[in-house]
Amino acid sequence: MVSEFSRRSWLRLAGLGSLIGGTALGRSLGVRAQSAGTTRESQAHAGHSMGTVGRVSGDRFSPMSYLRNWNFAHLPAAERQKVYRETVRPDGSLLREYEFYAVDREIEIAPGLFYPAWTYNGEVPGPTIRATEGDRLRINFLNQGSHPHTIHFHGWHPPEMDGALETHQVLPGERFTYEFDAEPFGLHLYHCHTVPLKRHIHKGLYGVFIVDPKNGRPPADELVMMMNAFDTNFDSENEVYAVNTIANYFVHEPIPVTVGRLVRIYLVNVTEFDVVNSLHLHGMFFDVFRTGTSTVRHDHTDTVMLCQGERAILETTFRYPGQFMFHAHQSEFAELGWMGMFRADEARRET
Repeated sequence: MVSEFSRRSWLRLAGLGSLIGGTALGRSLGVRAQSAGTTRESQAHAGHSMGTVGRVSGDRFSPMSYLRNWNFAHLPAAERQKVYRETVRPDGSLLREYEFYAVDREIEIAPGLFYPAWTYNGEVPGPTIRATEGDRLRINFLNQGSHPHTIHFHGWHPPEMDGALETHQVLPGERFTYEFDAEPFGLHLYHCHTVPLKRHIHKGLYGVFIVDPKNGRPPADELVMMMNAFDTNFDSENEVYAVNTIANYFVHEPIPVTVGRLVRIYLVNVTEFDVVNSLHLHGMFFDVFRTGTSTVRHDHTDTVMLCQGERAILETTFRYPGQFMFHAHQSEFAELGWMGMFRADEARRET
């Protein structure tokens, strides 16, 4: 049985100490802080310290950019055209065509910690797909990886587009085109459905699939958040937890939002090996629209729990300027990287 010791040992060695007061390291720091007196300087090195030591470069993948990026919008027009194209259909809806590929790639998930991932388009999570209900999706998929892979989309589609059966597997070097209408509206996901599922998902083959209602949603600052985790020693227990892949990224780089402006979070959980994951937001509440398939809220709360594959749209408005913490409400997940901050600023006034 893999031990709590292995997780905690890795936590101490890697410096993932967001809530370390309950560990041996935390107790040691606490004793030293008490002996030195409760000064602000001493407490800065006690159990309230957050985050990893060092930073992960955002050159290859930026969790901040991922928040507000879908349909390859971050690419220059010429580059975007190679992987995403839109064609207006007679009924006014769009044909949205994507170029996807699977590739094995090492990614950095914490400072100096690299993970041998299987990826869509070289990223974990894969690119966010976004359409309007009734649009036609065409995803041209090339498997450049070392194992058979598929893409399984949540939502309505014909069975031959499901990517779940052995006969649906795309072998290394082969291609397959997925084509179906985008429905129902809501927040969905896609992932590899090749067995063993837990291996193909936890290695990184997943992404977000948003279908907007035909009449749209109220204007908002929209953010995509993927709750994920990594089993770094392949013992079927996670050692690193994150939102958008890099542990504690949003501790060092708080997410900028505007006071008084509606914020909409597309929250998806793909965490393997844990029954549930959660998000807790400090100092405020949010409306919960589970799966996003209804425009009527299901709950008004400050904490939401999701099992693997479950998702929810969260809406809130920041009343006050300042920094607001968010994290998993499983303390161990927070200790191991699932921690971040929002930075709410007053709206700029035109002079």
